[in-house]
Amino acid sequence: MARRPLPRILSNGTTSLARGRDLARTAADSATDVFHPLLVIGRGLRVLASAGRRKWAGTPKDKRGPALFLGAACVLVLALVPYGPLLTLVTLMAAAAWHGRDRTPVRTGPSEAETERLGALYEALVPYFSIPEDPNPLFAHGGEWDTAFSGYAFDEAGRITRLRIRYPAYFTDGEAASRARIETLLHAKSGRGREYLFDWDEEGNQLDLTVLAPLPTGIAAQPFVTSPGETVLGFTDATAVQRTLPVLEDGEPRDAPPVIWRTGPRSTEPHLLAVGRPGSGASSLLRSIALQALHHGGEVLIVEGGGSGEFACLSGRTGVLAVECGPAGALATLEWAARETERRLIAAHRAREAGRPAPEDTRRPLWILLDRPSVLAHLATAEGGPDPLVHLQVPLRHGRAAHVTVVVAEQFDHLELLNDAVWQHTRARVVLGPAAAQQITDVLGLAPNTTPTAQVPPGRGYARLGSGPVHRLQVPATPDPYDDAAHPGHRQAVQELLPGRQLPSPGGPGRVALAKPLHIVHPPARAQEDSLDDEEFEAYDDIEEVPAETPPARGPWPVGP
Repeated sequence: MARRPLPRILSNGTTSLARGRDLARTAADSATDVFHPLLVIGRGLRVLASAGRRKWAGTPKDKRGPALFLGAACVLVLALVPYGPLLTLVTLMAAAAWHGRDRTPVRTGPSEAETERLGALYEALVPYFSIPEDPNPLFAHGGEWDTAFSGYAFDEAGRITRLRIRYPAYFTDGEAASRARIETLLHAKSGRGREYLFDWDEEGNQLDLTVLAPLPTGIAAQPFVTSPGETVLGFTDATAVQRTLPVLEDGEPRDAPPVIWRTGPRSTEPHLLAVGRPGSGASSLLRSIALQALHHGGEVLIVEGGGSGEFACLSGRTGVLAVECGPAGALATLEWAARETERRLIAAHRAREAGRPAPEDTRRPLWILLDRPSVLAHLATAEGGPDPLVHLQVPLRHGRAAHVTVVVAEQFDHLELLNDAVWQHTRARVVLGPAAAQQITDVLGLAPNTTPTAQVPPGRGYARLGSGPVHRLQVPATPDPYDDAAHPGHRQAVQELLPGRQLPSPGGPGRVALAKPLHIVHPPARAQEDSLDDEEFEAYDDIEEVPAETPPARGPWPVGP
């Protein structure tokens, strides 16, 4: 039996339903405007009828007869008088319209409690916005707050949610320290535990204070609608970016504004540094980046310094070259990554000289993800070995041209252990978890225009891409699917995004099988030899094939399918 197609309103998805709701709402509003006078008169007639019924019920029984006779006589007189019925109808409609009018009191100003709160805030700003030399100060003790405050709004608890402050022109609003003092004071006086947005208008000498709604935490890892080279770091406020992505939030479809990080040869911020505290969501950010890179056909190298096994779900997956958590394995892996970057540069340069496109293996993105690498550096130093982070200089400096991207996640307490190359070449920065304003400024290079709160959910923080503005950020929930304490729905979402297992390595279950040989190949055959000088060929001849064994997996988890 042939299956009948779904109705069109169901097959088109939520778009048709939303359009139908908008049309119905528009029609209802138009009908309300047209029939508003009739609704008012009908409500007034109901009020008059209720008043008449109450009056009749309150009349004693011995007086109801005379009252009924008197009413009938009045009706008879009005019926005999010229234009009497018409005047009676007009009078009745006017009385009904008067009694049926909207009697909701219009609020014209703040309440007594709100006025007291605005006055206290005004008095608190007097020492900051006034000087003794001002003959007519805008802020003065005992002054009127309504001359400086406008556009105020309050929530149900009586706390300020929106306020516009006009300050004198001599206030040093161009100095970060002066602005920070005002923002700290407003944050304390307007109510802690909320995040405020401060919009300074230096030209108009005005400051707009707005309470921001919390960012959504129900967006889990999912296939985002992005092109290759675009990575979704998280989601931010709708007014901060000009793009939205269709996502599922707690199972419901919606459009969310993302923070897009673009990588590749044309990127101005090819590498990223994420900083946070324990439990802030830095590992979740790395997992989210790894899943998106694998979704677009990239290759991933993971070096985990914590040794907690949070990346065990990626071990042995297609596209994951290695997952290392020991100093020796990390050293071998990063050394291979440095030589692979050099090999890609040489192969691409040879192809350009020969007038051919770059080889396919040099254009496939390679992602190097390091979680807490300072721990491995400390262990290597304690064992008397070399620092594994030394080999990051080549991928960091030349990774953009070789399609190599480096992502480093570190904690605040160990930032001094990162070398200068990491700080110089990671121009995309992310700060996660609770942090002081000065810490955020030191990492991002610019103070956020919002007040950080002490209690934030995992994955909540700030992001800045290069020299752009600072955005609020909520990382998609990407927990370890093997963590029983995580949300079951979020764990299932991550499990569905994991690529399939690759074939076991010939070296046994204790080794990680790489997706490609871990060695440096000789440069391609020389092309256009006559056009090149001997010195350039001698430089390429110095690079020989250097075989390197696949580094052993040192994680505490089983490896293999």
